[in-house]
Amino acid sequence: MSSPSVVRVERKPLRLDDEMQFIRSWIEKPLSTGAVMPSSKALARTMARYVDADASGPVIELGPGTGPVTEALVEHGIDQSRLVLVEFNPDFCRLLRARYPEATVVQGDAYRLRRIVEVYVREPAAAVVSGLPLLTKPLRTRLRLMADAVGLLAPGAPFVQFTYAMVPPIPKALSGIRVVASELIWLNLPPARVWVYRGR
Repeated sequence: MSSPSVVRVERKPLRLDDEMQFIRSWIEKPLSTGAVMPSSKALARTMARYVDADASGPVIELGPGTGPVTEALVEHGIDQSRLVLVEFNPDFCRLLRARYPEATVVQGDAYRLRRIVEVYVREPAAAVVSGLPLLTKPLRTRLRLMADAVGLLAPGAPFVQFTYAMVPPIPKALSGIRVVASELIWLNLPPARVWVYRGR
């Protein structure tokens, strides 16, 4: 009589750990982390939907944290090898490298975007997706980030940003930039909105 076969079940890391790590990071540096909890699946999927999976070029993610939006991008059809993940927190960087070994994880200040990624980005980017707490920064810093992002993007490619505020993180009157906003995403804590900017 043959012995029963053993089925190995691969276990994913507990997401509760992610939440605890996020809370700890927020307590230590609230203005850097910008959120108490990781983005919900509903918010992450909404952000990923604005990225054209068939467009060529890298997809740059700013402030991925523990990777909920990164996961949504991969599920949306973005190959890991196309991802350039810019994260300031070294603990989050280690976690991202373990979860997405084919992605390029860059530890550094995303508000110095052009300088920090120019060595990794060899062609126009298909999208820049941001979880940065933009509204905690002066307008001049936000405008510089937007200018850097537009300079890295392919013509018409999106800069995707979420906020908890009802106002856009970059003013709509910004010359040469088109902006659209998603509906309010209630299945997030707190509720959030996605803003999508495209150069003309």
